[in-house]
Amino acid sequence: MASSNVPWNSVEVEFADNHLIPLVDEGLGNSAYLVDLGDSRALAVDASRDLRSLHVAATHRGLRVAFAADTHLHADFLSGAVQLGHDIGATVLASAAGRRTFGHTPLADGDEVDLGGLTLQALATPGHTDEHLSFVLLDGGRELGVFTGGSLIVNSAARTDLQGSDRAEELARAQYRSLRRLTTLPDATAVWPTHGAGSFCSAPPGAERTTTIGAQKRDNPLLAAADEGAFAQRLLASLGTYPAYFDRLTEVNRRGPAILAGTLSLPALDAQQVAAVRAHGGQVVDVRPPADYAASHIPRSISIPLRAQFATWLGWLLPDDAPLVFVATDDQDLSEILWQAYKIGYERLTGHLAGGMDAWWAAGFPETTIAFVTAAEAPAGPYVDVRQQAEYEAGHVAGAVHMELGSLADRAADAPPGAIVACGHGERAMTAASVLERAGHSGLTVLDGGPADYAAAHGTRMTRADASR
Repeated sequence: MASSNVPWNSVEVEFADNHLIPLVDEGLGNSAYLVDLGDSRALAVDASRDLRSLHVAATHRGLRVAFAADTHLHADFLSGAVQLGHDIGATVLASAAGRRTFGHTPLADGDEVDLGGLTLQALATPGHTDEHLSFVLLDGGRELGVFTGGSLIVNSAARTDLQGSDRAEELARAQYRSLRRLTTLPDATAVWPTHGAGSFCSAPPGAERTTTIGAQKRDNPLLAAADEGAFAQRLLASLGTYPAYFDRLTEVNRRGPAILAGTLSLPALDAQQVAAVRAHGGQVVDVRPPADYAASHIPRSISIPLRAQFATWLGWLLPDDAPLVFVATDDQDLSEILWQAYKIGYERLTGHLAGGMDAWWAAGFPETTIAFVTAAEAPAGPYVDVRQQAEYEAGHVAGAVHMELGSLADRAADAPPGAIVACGHGERAMTAASVLERAGHSGLTVLDGGPADYAAAHGTRMTRADASR
């Protein structure tokens, strides 16, 4: 890793390579940023409550986070700015219009913060949220880059319906004006968005997470819209569903997440204790791989495999006010469960089943199984596709019944009996099957694979939906 004493008048590529450290949350599809200010201090932008990677990066560089800036009131994760202020005295920078109720430096359009050689300039860019700011990083009068949060992102712009469908068009029009304002920056200005591919705050395909103003003027289809109305129509037409927990976190971030103190742990519970938690309204979340869940699981437990997207589905499918107990394998990282839950505000984590399903069975409690088969092994039957709308439209098995996983609990009665439940690989399908089992369905089969596998094995054609509907 390069030294932090590279001069600030270096070209933008050198700046990005030597001073800007992106911290990508693959599961949420977001990027936080750590900026080496060149004097053993750092600026953190849009850091989440899970600060593990940020602390590793800062320690590796010998940096102390002196400033923690949030571009907007996040809906998809809890901010780590308050924790950074508490733990290491970081100055929290955020929009004055956000009416945050904790200590911070409130910023309005045009305000500047001296970072000690560099300057952070606030630009009001409402749209994704009302109080959204972008932050231009300046070296003297030269724009090194702009942290755009949920405003201008790679080849798109973040969703504008988080304040309710009645305000979505109004905010989409505000987003148009904000993007136009950002494109007045020099073409060479680097663009560092928070939301990227995989984020439910936006839906751009592709792997690129950063860009430049010039590249976006050339490539962003939204910027090619003829006028404000056409822009709003195009943006709103691209929006899919989003996790239920998004509706809760904005207000938590306005108040400031609770400070986490001490060492977090997930207590070990015996089978009798787990049964008691269930009897008093608790929920059992099985984080094991789909094949393990299929072989044996606690009746009415919900399968959410522990992977990058774990937090998304936990927050989409389960309430945040119910005690949660987890079933894991011996080699799974319990701290990963904790941090993924805590970063979206799930804190009633009662414990995990010590000894796993062997302990549950040994205690004499009932267990159940579900068929998990390859495409070649799959029986004939109705095919239920639980992927997102955009995935389904891009290509699905002819005759498939489409039921998005996020809405499945409300639509469980509409699912055909004896269904083959499928997604792209098998993880979401197993989650869906567990939701349907809880609703009373039996005789389900989960596909270990995707629609193309099934179509090839069964001589069924793939088809596309009309994405303009």
